[in-house]
Order: sequence, then structure tokens, then C-alpha cells
Amino acid sequence: MEHTPKQDPDAEGEISARRLSPWEKLYQCSAFRKGALLLLLALAWQGYAAALGNKLMFPTLTDTLRGLAEAVRSGELPARTAVSLRVIFFAYLIGVLLAGLLTVFAVTTRIGTDFLEILTAMFNPLPAIALLPLALLWFGLGNPSIMFVIVHSVIWPVALNIHSGFMGVSGTLRMVGRNYGLSGFPFVFKILIPAAFPHILTGAKVGWAFSWRTLIAAELVFGVSSGSGGLGWFIYEKKNQLDIHLVFAGLLTVIIIGVLIEGIVFKFIEQKTVVKWGMQF
Repeated sequence: MEHTPKQDPDAEGEISARRLSPWEKLYQCSAFRKGALLLLLALAWQGYAAALGNKLMFPTLTDTLRGLAEAVRSGELPARTAVSLRVIFFAYLIGVLLAGLLTVFAVTTRIGTDFLEILTAMFNPLPAIALLPLALLWFGLGNPSIMFVIVHSVIWPVALNIHSGFMGVSGTLRMVGRNYGLSGFPFVFKILIPAAFPHILTGAKVGWAFSWRTLIAAELVFGVSSGSGGLGWFIYEKKNQLDIHLVFAGLLTVIIIGVLIEGIVFKFIEQKTVVKWGMQF
């Protein structure tokens, strides 16, 4: 008489869950990994600057942070930052609105498509900084000239991303809209924009990155000319005064603002739209 051996439950294919160690739990946290990388970069900065020993060439991280704190306490850096943010806010909105209007015109008419293709082929490869001399002639010194070059840096990448998103909308969704009698602007706003919103958001991010660096570069020129400006002028002024630790403090401020806009503002919009709608995980 044969005896059936007892089978171990684990041998039947049941995999028992293993508890993660504290280190593994930390490693699963994205904020911890990014924080560790930032710490490594900070240590590398501090170590290289200390080994170089030339504050005029490359100040240490501690000197930079000390200069940043001094500039904040004096009120100079917050004032310059407020000027830059105010200029880029209006210029960025204008650029996004113009890009949206161009794209809507392109997807609703054939001539609009040709018009957008011609304009993007002509102006998208043109660096915004190359328009600084013309902006100076047309608008004079001050914020209008800076806003002009920012709008140019925003409108074309945003328009290309929006148009790409609209063209990628499935035929099924388009047929649903047509069956409901939608056409023209109602069709764009009720069908195309929701379906293409991931592309629209990507275009907005790219446009923001282009506009932010264009603003700083433009302020380096127009700030010097007019004696006023934002962060770009702050950086250039401190370079002329050989306050290199304040130059690095200004650059660090530019980086921090860019990271905050990307990681808070756009992340919030992403969570409330494409992630909530199940279009992205």
C-alpha cells in the first residue's frame, strides 16, 4: 500500500510574503533616493571647491549658501526674483495662449495646418536670444523686449506638442464627437483637448523650461542696459563686483525655482488631470 507523502504548503507554489528590511523600505522611497543623490552632489561640490582653493573661480557650497542667506536677508534677491517671476508669468501665459490659438486654427482648417507647419519650420530653430537686437529696436529697453523673446521661446514648442497630441487622438473618439454633432471649437474643447492633455502638459513643461532660461539670458543683456532687472541682472552685477559666491547664489536660486515649478506646480496639475483620469500612472 502506497503512502502519499505530505506536501509542504510552500512547495505547492505558495510564495510567502517577505518583510522588507528598513533599508529596502527606504530604497523604495523616491524622495529618499533623490535626497541621497542631492547629498552626494553637495558633497562633491564642497569637496571640489575646497580642493581647488580659489573662491573667485569656484566658491564652496557653504560660502554659496551663506551668500544666499545674506542676499535674502537684505531683500535684494527676493526683489530681483519677484521682478523675474512677474515678467515670465505674463509672457508665458501669452505664449501658451498664442500657441493654443494657432493649433486650434491648424486642426480646424487645412490652411491653418499649412500655416502652422510653415511658421514652426521657420521660427522653431531660431534661438530666442538671436531676436534680442530686434527686440531692442522694436520695443526699446525694459520688460516688453524681454517678454517678446520669452513669447518666442514658448510658442513654438508648445504649439508642436499640442498639435502632435491632437493628431494622435484616436479615430474612435473623433467619431464619437462627430456623432454628437460637434465641430469646430466645441469639438476641440470637448474631444481633442481632454484626449490630448498629456501632450499639452508636456508642451507646457517644455515651454516653461525654455522661457525660464530665456528670461535669465535676456535679463543679462537688458538688465545691464537699463540698470534694472531680475535674477539675470543680479547675477551679472555680482560678477562685475567679483562677488562670485553671490553669482553662484543667484544661479542656485534659478535652479531652485525651476525645480519647484516643475516638482510642485506641474506635478499638481498632472495629479489632478492625467493621473486622475487614468491616462498616466
